Amino acid sequence: MTLRIGMILDNEFPPDSRVENEAISLIKAGFSVYLFSLSYQNREKKELINGINVVRYSAGIFTFKLSALAYSIPFYHWILKTKIKDFLHRYSINVIHIHDMQVARAVSYVNNTGLPVVLDLHENRPEIMKYYRHVNTLKGRLLIDPERWKKYQDKYIRESDFLVLVTKLAKKEVVAAGMKSADKIIVVPNTIRKDIFLKYPIISEISKKFRGRFVVLYLGDTGLRRGTDDAIESVNLLREKIPDILLVLVGENNEDIRLREMVNELDLKEHVSFEGWQDVSFFPSYIHMAGVCISPLKKNPHHDTTYPNKIFQYMAIGKPLIVSDCPAQAEVVRNTGSGLIFEAGNPEDLADKIDWMYSHEVERIQYGRKAEMAVLQKWNWEETSKDLVSLYEQIEAKMGQRL
Repeated sequence: MTLRIGMILDNEFPPDSRVENEAISLIKAGFSVYLFSLSYQNREKKELINGINVVRYSAGIFTFKLSALAYSIPFYHWILKTKIKDFLHRYSINVIHIHDMQVARAVSYVNNTGLPVVLDLHENRPEIMKYYRHVNTLKGRLLIDPERWKKYQDKYIRESDFLVLVTKLAKKEVVAAGMKSADKIIVVPNTIRKDIFLKYPIISEISKKFRGRFVVLYLGDTGLRRGTDDAIESVNLLREKIPDILLVLVGENNEDIRLREMVNELDLKEHVSFEGWQDVSFFPSYIHMAGVCISPLKKNPHHDTTYPNKIFQYMAIGKPLIVSDCPAQAEVVRNTGSGLIFEAGNPEDLADKIDWMYSHEVERIQYGRKAEMAVLQKWNWEETSKDLVSLYEQIEAKMGQRL
């Protein structure tokens, strides 16, 4: 009998690239994957997507709003536990794979038979919550306590049988805190799938739009905590030295209003292009026309221990990187020789690094080649997902499920 993995996602599916990539890798390895997801838009109750048995349970807008209070009041988990219990029983699940901590409490309520639990933390949710807009409103500060979320995250890390994290630094922190032994933790970074990302066509219209400019590219969420304001400041410092410089921001955030105000105040309309959110299929085209690609994250406990997806997307297209010295991403760039590192929160230092890249074309190309080679050889999903497959092979062997 094939091992049945029950993935629990407290959101709609699709989209979620990490969930999909993990599920597909496990299916290719011979496991059966059933995915519990919520439906806020009356989508089909059951659907087969790339071999994933997607099972959707209806949830109203009230449930969605309650999710923000998941560890303030228990109502959210009370609503979900009946649905999860039905899912586990109906599909004879052998192993529970929880995606992120938000739904972990509901799972703990219904796992009465002691099924093995794999907790997959996509991010350090309690830390990143401190920067969420709704958490920082007056109502949010009264109702949502990130420290309470951390208490529960630590609790479910300890209670899970296995833990999946996105970086080695995150694993080191958990082990150092005594929450779990190293042999119970695997690291699965959010790298690119070569068979998908590298096959997106290059759209000539995007290249033509920025022809004749030295493009500094940023992809992803444009929130201020990601250093987008520092990027704008750095371009302002370089506008006279590099007249053709253009910062291209591909993404969006509700803080964009502040970024646009900055551009107006500094009279940088000719040097900053807001592209808004674009489909991932357009990303290679934007990266292709860039002179250099940046990830200027500001330092915080979350950014310090995570790999932004964007750096692997940049590297896959063979572009040089400039990243802030948040330890995890800096380690990748340093070890692969794929670019330069600047002091987080320091637009002057970022400007210096951009200027150096602009002035050293030969070295810039060499950085890009090393970046591309690193993705082809190591930093791709086919390689970084191997430990996930090995983990489930070990679980299966211990349970004796496969005949």
